[in-house]
Amino acid sequence: MSGARIAYLAALIAAVVFLEGCGGGGIPRETRAEWRDKSEAQCMASGRVRASSYVQQVSAKSGPSACGIRAPLKVSGALGGRVRITPAATIGCPVTASLDRWIQNSVQKAAYRQFGKPVVEIRQIASYSCRGRNGRGSGPLSEHAYGNAIDIAGFRLSDGTQITVVKGWWRGTAREKAFLKEVFAGACAEFYTVLGPGSDRYHYNHFHLDLLVTNVSKGRHYCRPQPSRGLFAKADDADPLSTASITPIPFTGPPGED
Repeated sequence: MSGARIAYLAALIAAVVFLEGCGGGGIPRETRAEWRDKSEAQCMASGRVRASSYVQQVSAKSGPSACGIRAPLKVSGALGGRVRITPAATIGCPVTASLDRWIQNSVQKAAYRQFGKPVVEIRQIASYSCRGRNGRGSGPLSEHAYGNAIDIAGFRLSDGTQITVVKGWWRGTAREKAFLKEVFAGACAEFYTVLGPGSDRYHYNHFHLDLLVTNVSKGRHYCRPQPSRGLFAKADDADPLSTASITPIPFTGPPGED
């Protein structure tokens, strides 16, 4: 057999092996854990998140592989619409509720503490996306593939001041650095996985926030880099959740595609 023929067969075998490990199109093949749909259904039934002009249910997402959201929400605002989410994020109910609580309990408090004014807009750069972790075609699926994650890249204050993770974390003013460190620490209390600048080469410009339950161990969440001592604060469940509109709009079905 010629060398060229051997090389061709080796390449063919490698391609078959790769495709066997994927759900199609370079998407890792994975079985959907039972807790995912259960968590989503419990959240939707609990009333923790209600429909409004800025929280709208859209058509279900499904496949390939285990990707999908049974009742995806298109979220363009939080805290009663007072904080814009741009562009609108497609995420599940649990992340929507946690995002709202984090903004209320951590982001706004840090903004007033450091700048004396509120955040009115949050810039997100990744929500639902059927892909492997860090965009890889092998290994486990990303939590983005389940609508169970959101990536936050920046904040805008009411006076127009822009604070970005990529600039503010390392080279920002003292107040910008303090603000970002504080909201990062608050995220570590609210979300189960939090990754930011310094954690790895993929998260130099944003905060990755997700609710992967297997990253909770004895009440501790997976947070990299670790917040400074004294910054880590417990999420305050006593504060009212403000995702809902003043007059609740029942979820009667998808108003449209996202």
